[in-house]
Amino acid sequence: MFRNRADFKQQMALFALRNKFRFKNDRSTPSEMVLKCISSSCKCRIYAIKMKNVDKYEIRKVFLQHSCSVDDRAGLGTGILQSSQEETTRRKQMTDGERLEIYHALLEKSINGELGKHHTTEVSHSFSVPLQTVQKIWKRAKNTPSGEAVDVSHRRKGNCGRKKIHIDLSRIVDVPFRRRKTLRSLAASLDPSLNEDNMIARLEFCISMLDSSTMPDHPKFAAMHDVVHIDEKWFYMMKKTETYYLHPVEDPPYRSCQSKNYIGKVMFLAAMARPRFDGEGNEIFSGKIGIFPFAKMQPAKRGSKNRAAGTMELKPMTSIKREDIKEFLIGKILSRIRERWPQEDFGKTIYIQQDNARTHVDPRDEDFLAAASQHGFDIRLICQPPNSPDLNILDLGFFNAIQTLQHQYSTKHVNRIFLTLQSCMQEIMKVQGENTYKIAHLKKAIMEKEGNLPSQMSCDRLLVRDVINYLAT
Repeated sequence: MFRNRADFKQQMALFALRNKFRFKNDRSTPSEMVLKCISSSCKCRIYAIKMKNVDKYEIRKVFLQHSCSVDDRAGLGTGILQSSQEETTRRKQMTDGERLEIYHALLEKSINGELGKHHTTEVSHSFSVPLQTVQKIWKRAKNTPSGEAVDVSHRRKGNCGRKKIHIDLSRIVDVPFRRRKTLRSLAASLDPSLNEDNMIARLEFCISMLDSSTMPDHPKFAAMHDVVHIDEKWFYMMKKTETYYLHPVEDPPYRSCQSKNYIGKVMFLAAMARPRFDGEGNEIFSGKIGIFPFAKMQPAKRGSKNRAAGTMELKPMTSIKREDIKEFLIGKILSRIRERWPQEDFGKTIYIQQDNARTHVDPRDEDFLAAASQHGFDIRLICQPPNSPDLNILDLGFFNAIQTLQHQYSTKHVNRIFLTLQSCMQEIMKVQGENTYKIAHLKKAIMEKEGNLPSQMSCDRLLVRDVINYLAT
C-alpha cells in the first residue's frame, strides 16, 4: 500500500536502484499505472491501481522475473524518475540526411516491406529521436506511389512556426495588482505593441469614419448604419467552476464532462450592424445579422448505447481555414444581410468590416465580389487597422455576453457600443494612433434615459485638423 501516486513512484525507483535495473512507464492513467522493464523483450512488470475515494495506490499484479539479459536491464538505475540519455534526447529539427538514415535503418530491419513489433522502438533509441517521428517517416515512405523515388525530407518551407511577440516588460509595473492575479488578465492588460505604420493606419481609419457633410467646421463621426462588423471567437462549452444560488430543497445542477482540463469548445462567427429606432424609440431594425457556429454533420465513429456507429452527429470544427471563413461569409452572412437589411436602404453601399486575420477573405476575392453584387446589392469588404481590436464593436463589448446575445441582450446596449467605438476613435486621434488611452465615461445610460443619446459623436475641429496635418507630413 502506498500513500499516493508520488510515493508509489519513489518506492519503485528505490526498488529499481537496489536490484540494478530500470523501469519505464508502459501505461499511465489517473486511476492506474503499469511499469515494465526497460528492455522491450522483457516480461517483468508491475500493475498498480488507485483505491476508491482515497489517494492511496495498491499493487494488484506483479511479475518480477526478468526474461532479458543483465546488460539489457542494467543502466543508470534511477527507475522512472530519471530516464536514460537515449530517452530524454529530443531533437527539435532533423536534417534531410538524418531522416534518410532513419529510413534506411528501418528498411534493413524490414522483411518484405513489413517491420517487426519492436523495430521502430529500436531505431528510435539508436537515433535518439521520438518514436512517433520514426513511425511517420516509415508511413510516408510506404505511401510513396510505385515507381517514384522515396522522399522522406521535411516539408518545412522557410521560416515556420508561431512568431514571437515582443512585449515591453517595463509596462508591467504600470498594471495594477488586481490585474496581475492570472497570466490571462496580465496579458489582457498589456495591449499589443504598435509600430509607426499601425498608428498611421489607425489615424487614417478614424479620419475616414468622419461624416464628410460635417467637415470641416463641425466634424462628427458617421452614424455607421451601413457597416456590419464580423469576427470569430472560441467559446468553451462550460466553465470548470460555476456559482449557483439554490433553494435549500434544490439539488445542484448536474454537469458532466470527460475531463475538466479538456473542455470542448466551438468557434462562432458573429455579424452585427447598428440597430435603428424611430422617433419614439421603437426598434425598427435590431442590427443582429446572425451568429453562426463552425460545426458540421459527420458520422459517429463508434457505437454506444445512445446511437449506432455511422449515425450523423453535429460536431464542432476544430480547425478553421480560409475556405471555411469564405464559405460562411458568402453562404450565410451575405444571404442573411439581404434577408434582414432595411428596405429603405436598398441600393446603398453596405460595408462588412473584418480584422486582419490570415484566414479572412481578401476584399478583392473574385468569388466574394460576384456574390456581393447579386440581387441589386452593393456589399463591400473592408479591413480594420492591424492590432486594433478596439475598432470593432464585437471585441469592444459585444462578446462580453455571449450567452445572451441572441435573445436577452438588449439592442439599446448594442447602440451604446457604437457610441463607445466613436469615443475610442476620438481618443485614438488624441494620442496620435497609440492604444494607451482610457475610454471616457460618457454616461450613456443617463443620456438615454433623458432622451438625449446622440447617434453621432462630435469631434473637436482643431483635433481633426491636427491629425490631417500630421498624416500629411
